[in-house]
This record gives sequence, structure tokens and C-alpha cells, in this order.
Amino acid sequence: MASTSPGYGITIRVEGPASAQPVAEITQAILGAGASITALDVVESVLDRVVIDVTCDAIDAEHAETVTAAISANPHLVVRKVSDRTFLLHLGGKIEIASKVPLKTRDDLSRAYTPGVARISQAIAKDPADLRRLTIKRNTVAVVTDGSAVLGLGNIGPGAALPVMEGKAALFKRFADVDAWPVCLDTQDVDEIVRTVQIIAPVYGGINLEDISAPRCFEIEARLRELLDIPVFHDDQHGTAIVVLAALTNALKIVKKDLSNARIVLSGVGAAGTAVARLLVAKGAKHIIGFDKDGLVAENNGENDPMRQWFITNCAPGDFRGDIHEALKDADVFIGVSAPNVLTEADIKSMAKGSIVFALANPDPEIDPVIARKYAAVVATGRSDQPNQINNVLAFPGIFRGLLDGRITKITDEMLVAAAEAIASCVSDDQLNANFIVPSVFDQNVVQKVAASVKKKS
Repeated sequence: MASTSPGYGITIRVEGPASAQPVAEITQAILGAGASITALDVVESVLDRVVIDVTCDAIDAEHAETVTAAISANPHLVVRKVSDRTFLLHLGGKIEIASKVPLKTRDDLSRAYTPGVARISQAIAKDPADLRRLTIKRNTVAVVTDGSAVLGLGNIGPGAALPVMEGKAALFKRFADVDAWPVCLDTQDVDEIVRTVQIIAPVYGGINLEDISAPRCFEIEARLRELLDIPVFHDDQHGTAIVVLAALTNALKIVKKDLSNARIVLSGVGAAGTAVARLLVAKGAKHIIGFDKDGLVAENNGENDPMRQWFITNCAPGDFRGDIHEALKDADVFIGVSAPNVLTEADIKSMAKGSIVFALANPDPEIDPVIARKYAAVVATGRSDQPNQINNVLAFPGIFRGLLDGRITKITDEMLVAAAEAIASCVSDDQLNANFIVPSVFDQNVVQKVAASVKKKS
């Protein structure tokens, strides 16, 4: 059975007669429905009745409704209200702008705004280099999306993408003290996106492209890198690739295999999958076979996408022409950045001894990690409720901290590989085991080491 998750946490307000032991009956109903109780509080108690708030984690939204129904089925209990904790957290948005300077007196206003601010504008007009020194540009990133490939939800548009971009901005601030702001564009035209980002770029010290579908994302990133004098980073590509390489580096240590000899099967040759392959090849991988929704990626079917052509050239399957199930036989590594339930238990069983499975589709992976662990030596997912979470937050805060502090304008593959090595190094030999191949996202050393590695390679 799938695990419960705080992402589907609910608080249920329940009323029951004091004589019926409502706490016990509520607990029994919730546990019987398969949820996890995280808090229970008596909020009102009188002679004949008790009102209780119980908070629990469910598996998904449907399961949360099942839990509520289980409580309502008890004739002694009345459900008065159900609150979705995730929706409550998002009410009014998750980020805000705060002033760094006091604005309490007329003197404060005179310096922060008119007339004093005119002197700052004149200084920047005279010497544009002062823009970074005297404005937010030195520490600000635009999180840009068109809403065309949001999480695993697909093309849901810029408005629906905004909560995700807010979250990204909050992560930038929490982990690297970078001020980031969502820029959700109501267009999916490549030329319009490129031009829009180009004309807003003076405000920002870097551009983080997010949740833009392939193959358009490749062209957008390439064109912006040519046009702008600030770094452009597509997190769905490079952030994922960095953390996958870091995790695989440590996983291979556990099973005592070498990347150059490992047989790797990749499911999902889109933006993330291509970037993963590119970084693995840069690090020395020589045996990668890729699959997408149409099957084996073996030859150019008329696509003009240069990244797809790169994959075909550098990750050719040789004479192999089978499906993904056949490819997994005796494979050392599976990396999935595709869709739920792509694999079967038999597929994992057929892999080589000491196999590694990275099932990263979110929220539902390519195979249930519980099943994968029956046969694979190391298993990772993209979920926070499973060990070995491959999470981009291990990469992008430190990447941008290093880019901004180093005033770096262009990103190279060498920087990305160095960042992956820095993340991997945050897990010591004493810590390394099958359930701990990447550091915690709350490890303060990660951002510092990644930032330092980026600046060193500039």
C-alpha cells in the first residue's frame, strides 16, 4: 500500500458525546482507514459532549475523503468541518516583499525615495556597473514559466503554475538567501517568451526557467544564454541532472560499480532525461539506452530538435531494438523521469545483481519503491516521504548562490558536474548506505559547497 504524506494532510473537527469515548472511536476509525494521526486536540468540552480536532496524513485526496467518511459512519460522531492543510498553507500565497531599510521618518523617505533616490539613478546612468552594487539585481532571480509542463500535471497554464513558482521562490530564500520572484507568462510562443525575458532582464541577476515543455525549453534556454549577460538555468533539466549524478555517484560506491561500465536504462527522454544523459556522459557514462512514450529512442524520426539529435548520437542502443522490459534484463541502473507504473516487479527482478533504481516520476513513480527494494540494492524516488529523495532543491539554491556571488554570466557543463560532486561529497563514507545516498535538503553544507564549486569552475 502507498504511504501517507503530509501533502495530503487534513484536520477534521469532530463532535461526539462525552459518554461514548469519542477520542478512542475517532482514533480507531482513522487508523482503520489507513491514515496516520499526527495531532489530536480537545478544543471544547462540556458535560455531555466533546469537540475534537484531529490532524492526519492521507495517501491522496480520495483517501482523505475515505478517512472522513469512516468517521462519519460512526453513529456517535459528527464531522463538523474538514480543512485541507495544504490549501490552508497556500491561502493568500506563500511569499511577500519586505523592505530592508526602515521607513519611519521623513529623513528615511528622503534617502530611500525622492529626492535622494535620484542621485542613485544618475550614478547608474553614468556607470551601468553600479546597477548590481546599488539595486536588488545583485541577489535577485526571475523564476520564469509558461505553465506548459508543471510538475506531473502537464500544460495547466501560467495561473495554475503560480503556486509552484511561489514555492520555488520560497526555497531560494530559505536555502540560499536569494530573492526570487515568479514570472508566469501568458504565452507559449518561443519568440514571445524569449523577448519578454530579454526586456525584463535588467532587474535580475539570473534567470531560472521552470516547467517549460520540451523541446521548446531547449531553444528558449539557448537563445536567452546568447542574448543575456546574466546566467540562464533551466532547473527541470540541469537541476535534476545534477542531483541524479550526485546520487548515482554515491549509489555506485555502495554496489562497487563504475559509471563507465554501468548499463543504464533511461525512461523519459525529454528535458530532464536528456540533461541527465548529457551530464552522465560528461562524467564518463558509456552505456545508456533511452525510451520515451513512443518506445526506444534509436534514430531521428524527422525531429529538428538538436538535443534529441545529441541523445541519438551519444546514447545509441547499437543493434538492440527491444522494449524497455527487454532492455532492463541484466541492466545495472534504471533512471525514470517519465510516468507512473512503467515497470513491473519482473523488470526489477531481471536486472543485474546490485542494481540501482531511480524511479523519479512524481507524485507516483515508475514502480512502487517497496516492490523495487525487494530486488534492487539502492532505490531512490522524487518523493519526500521516501528515503533517497532526488530533489532539485539540493542543487539550484547553491548553483545560483555561486553564480550571483561570482558574477558569472555563463553556465558550463563543468560547473554542473562540479556541483554534483559537491552534493555527493556532503555524504561521508561513514554516513553512506542504501537509504542515504544524498544529503538532507536541510544540510547547511550543501549550499556552501555547491556555491564554492561553481565559483571555482568559473
